[in-house]
Amino acid sequence: MILFCLAVVIGFLLLAWSADRFVDAASCIASILGVPPMIIGLTIVSLGTSSPEIVVAILAAMDGTPGLAIGNAIGSNIANIGLVLGLTALVVPLSVHSQIIRREIPILFLVMLLALGLMLDGELSRLDGLVLICGLVMLLWWLSLLGFRERKDALQDEFSEALPASQSIQKSVVWFVVGLALLIASSRLVVWGAVNIAHEFGVSDLVIGLTIVAVGTSLPELMASIVSALKKEHDIAIGNVVGSNMMNILAVLSVPALIAPQAFDVEALYRDMPVMFAFTVVLFLVAYGFHGPGRINRIEGALLLTGFCAYLLLLYAMSS
Repeated sequence: MILFCLAVVIGFLLLAWSADRFVDAASCIASILGVPPMIIGLTIVSLGTSSPEIVVAILAAMDGTPGLAIGNAIGSNIANIGLVLGLTALVVPLSVHSQIIRREIPILFLVMLLALGLMLDGELSRLDGLVLICGLVMLLWWLSLLGFRERKDALQDEFSEALPASQSIQKSVVWFVVGLALLIASSRLVVWGAVNIAHEFGVSDLVIGLTIVAVGTSLPELMASIVSALKKEHDIAIGNVVGSNMMNILAVLSVPALIAPQAFDVEALYRDMPVMFAFTVVLFLVAYGFHGPGRINRIEGALLLTGFCAYLLLLYAMSS
């Protein structure tokens, strides 16, 4: 058990570090190729911050534990709002000025409704996976168009300042490859340790994906949001979460459907999906800004964090 726990902890630390290197390198390559900062932030960075979840989902599905991948996708979305935004707002109250984020949040609901509709029959088929991938392509296309149109949005300056320092294309490619290789290796450690911990405690792969793995793969979002908030880049802090949540549904949830299509634990549908929707509704109410800038203050951050802890306790009670 000590070995399994050690593998998970080391895996998460490497996962967070390698994901950061991977995203920075990808952003530098895109910048060198002339991609505008807004497009990099809305697409490459959003997809890159979900890279830990994507790689973990691929390895879990290939290992015959698609429940872990499904739990990771849903659990990461819950953790991103409850843990990441809750903790970030406790450190620095967040304000939302970006019109793009106001447009992204309703799209996030549509993405979740799409996933819910595909899961209502109790299984994820390859057709479902293809539908999700098509949705991902359409989302990236829409975000790219939005980035070109909204050049004066509040996110523009924040993305420009947040992009990593310019470096040579050769160095960027090397770090891209190194980051990707470490992402795969650290994800392998996490999946191996998490699956064995689940077997030792007699809990399902779904629950491990919803808890340990979801929290661990949300570490890049947590670090990125806190750092952005401390730099007063509040829109990036919230935009990272909204973008990552859309990618988790479309990219991460499509993995078990495409690699290991089968029926899944219905608790994911009737227990965990409603919780994900509830947290997203709360995010919409506090961050949308119906009559001015949206805001997540420390009290609301504490409530989000408390709600996340309550959800973990519910999972523990039901598993016991």
